[in-house]
Amino acid sequence: MNQYLTVSIAQLNPIVGSFQKNTEAIIKAIHQAKLEHADVIVFPELVITGYPPEDLLFRPAFIKKVTSALETIALETQGITAIIGAPVWRDQHLFNMACVFQEGVLITAYAKQHLPNYRVFDEKRYFTAGSTPACVDIAGHRVGLLICEDIWKEEPIQVLADQEKAEAVIVLNASPFRINKTQERLAILSERANQHQLPIVYANLVGGQDDLLFDGESLIVDQQGQLVFQAKIFAEGVFTQRLPFAPVAKPCSTRLADENAIIYQALVLGLKDYVKKNGFSGVILGLSGGIDSALTLALAVDALGAEHVEAVMMPFRYTADISIEDAAKQAHRLGVRYREIPIEPLFDGFMNALSDEFEGLERDITEENIQARTRGVLLMALSNKRGKMLLATGNKSEMSVGYATLYGDMAGGLAPLKDVFKMRVYALSGYRNQLGDGEIIPERVITRPPSAELAPDQKDEDSLPPYHILDEILRLFIEEFKSVDEIVAQGFEFETVHRVANLVLLNEHKRRQSAPGIRISKRAYGKDRRYPITSHYRHYLTT
Repeated sequence: MNQYLTVSIAQLNPIVGSFQKNTEAIIKAIHQAKLEHADVIVFPELVITGYPPEDLLFRPAFIKKVTSALETIALETQGITAIIGAPVWRDQHLFNMACVFQEGVLITAYAKQHLPNYRVFDEKRYFTAGSTPACVDIAGHRVGLLICEDIWKEEPIQVLADQEKAEAVIVLNASPFRINKTQERLAILSERANQHQLPIVYANLVGGQDDLLFDGESLIVDQQGQLVFQAKIFAEGVFTQRLPFAPVAKPCSTRLADENAIIYQALVLGLKDYVKKNGFSGVILGLSGGIDSALTLALAVDALGAEHVEAVMMPFRYTADISIEDAAKQAHRLGVRYREIPIEPLFDGFMNALSDEFEGLERDITEENIQARTRGVLLMALSNKRGKMLLATGNKSEMSVGYATLYGDMAGGLAPLKDVFKMRVYALSGYRNQLGDGEIIPERVITRPPSAELAPDQKDEDSLPPYHILDEILRLFIEEFKSVDEIVAQGFEFETVHRVANLVLLNEHKRRQSAPGIRISKRAYGKDRRYPITSHYRHYLTT
């Protein structure tokens, strides 16, 4: 008997509901695995439908498409075992399953036992939990099956080891990306493998789906939990490897990449997939001469190519000359289509129309918002006319405290930086300039004090705490669930913390109407965080 299995991991990037494309990709991967003499090919969780299909799962016609796709794929499994993730309707219940095909026949199907219902996951809304373990014979070896959340629990793999006498475990996954997630996965796989003396294959999805991003990085560990293989991050591919049944003499080293490099790659892939999977020919954005729009432009060009990106500078009387110069410099450096459209005449038109209504009232934030909304109208008009998606350029710090204008700078189909704090925006901008192709983001954009330029001599810090302080308060309050008192105990001023926390809760209505963003943290705005718009909880922040 061989001391290993030849396993092909199909790290695919499906499109939710695209049965034809997904089926074609699966069949192509099976053919490649056969050419590489694999014993088994493993696909990610729900690869047939894409993940997460959400309420499409409630549609009977959608499930019928799944059945038809599986029947088509089954015909291609002569001479190989194929393990495919799919939703399957059985006994009046829908299960999240790993379907195992051999010689054109479905020989078994394992139903996921632990359905996650936290953070971005909502699987109990759709699926019934399985209760039966499953093993399959592959090339004379007994291999147990698990799906994603199952491996994070102790019982499923223990049953496979003790009762089912499995020799190895294959896990199908749709595990979303966030910072440091690979290290967490590897730690749990190593612990489970070593505890039960079972090698593990971990096949993960890759690609963007709305605000979620899947990083791939499929893994193989030996029975002692040593890393045998780590697939590429953010890349599709069929990776054929030997799964050993004995400890390896020379384990692989975990790839240690710079955190900013990983996040930048994540944002590029998330932006690329969102635009392309939604059928847009390219993107357009307002380029202000500030750092947020500068980084967004760089991401867009890296994701889509300069020929698919347009940038518009919309100066006003408060726009600094250096902002206009820096915006033009970056646009020309990147080779994108660029133009300037002054908004002063349009703003004056609005003010003339409102002159009677505003008579006797002092100038306030209303006039600032009219500037932002004038720009939003222009950008949306260009987006409509050219068929290009508008990118909003706001960051997580601004979205958290409401430092943005509804229907103005918040307008857009995607906000790539929505889960990126301001200090990280600076770090990513510096990282992008170090990639060897010149100063993509003008240094002056990085070093000058940030400003919305909606009023004379305006600076962000006139309205907000310094960003290095604001970001840490926000991280503790939003991502760590720390109370105001707990944050103050870490050395921050009470008035500042209380004000920031109040702003976060007060501005939920803005975020609910904002464009989706790409999730990189453990608590992003979107599926991750579901707070009521109408709430008086902010009145009890200190009790």
